[in-house]
Amino acid sequence: MLETVRYTAGRQAEWDALVERSKNGTFLMKRGYMDYHADRFEDCSLMFYKKKRLHAVLPGNVSDGVFYSHQGLTYGGLVIDERCTMAEVLEMFGAMNEWLKGMGIVKVVYKPVPHIYHRLPAEEDLYALFRNGARLVARGVSSSISLERRLKWRQNRRTALNKANSEGVTVECSEDLECFWSILESNLKKTHGVRPVHSVEEIRLLKSRFPNNIILYIARNKHGVAVAGVLLYITENVIHSQYISATDEGKEIGAVDAIMQEVMRMKKRYLDFGISTEDGGKYLNESLIFQKEGFGGRAICYDTYEYTIP
Repeated sequence: MLETVRYTAGRQAEWDALVERSKNGTFLMKRGYMDYHADRFEDCSLMFYKKKRLHAVLPGNVSDGVFYSHQGLTYGGLVIDERCTMAEVLEMFGAMNEWLKGMGIVKVVYKPVPHIYHRLPAEEDLYALFRNGARLVARGVSSSISLERRLKWRQNRRTALNKANSEGVTVECSEDLECFWSILESNLKKTHGVRPVHSVEEIRLLKSRFPNNIILYIARNKHGVAVAGVLLYITENVIHSQYISATDEGKEIGAVDAIMQEVMRMKKRYLDFGISTEDGGKYLNESLIFQKEGFGGRAICYDTYEYTIP
């Protein structure tokens, strides 16, 4: 018999331990990451027990009668123990539906973990979504590089890297988040009129909680001035570039290309640049994805499904 329990703070250690041993969880699903913006969402994360053993967790929040998995995360979905079977995941969806229906929830919006982040095959939830009549409502296209079988950089990227080398650009791992954030905020305001999703205070907090998972690289010109940076989220299989930015000089002298050359030396399976789509995937930013594809990135989909609880 499956038991569905709503997460409370007293269960954090048990939750985090499940994420750690799961087939498809990353540090983004640990409570120390999820709860940094707890004031913005009504948390409704669920835990699934069988014979008193925790088999899976589901990061989630509720809003206006809808369950989301989870609006504060890029991806979410069911995080499952390697012992879980397909039949058990179907049972979990059934138990979840009954529990949510009892809460007056009428719809589920679900974002599965992209497969490149899986430590073991873990697409049981995709079949369960199908069985529940879920439909695909959004598809973001990210550009990812297989670091074990890299494509050759496009000529313009190689030219930029040569420029960085000739200009004496140096790359270093740095703790100076404020330095990078000044570059990032200035660039985003100038080019898009927006601010970063995270404040520097939030990133500093998250980095203090996950120092081995959140890493900053800075590029400096020949005078030692910071001209570009890349903030990375590191999981077991994937390097994800959370933020990339450069000054006008940094763009001119290929500083980001110098950083990416260094990043690609890391011993991981994939480098994921993040999505280049807007409006749920209906618009493709072709100039943005052109830059990512220049490094050898090719498409990975970040999907969103929804279904009405029967």
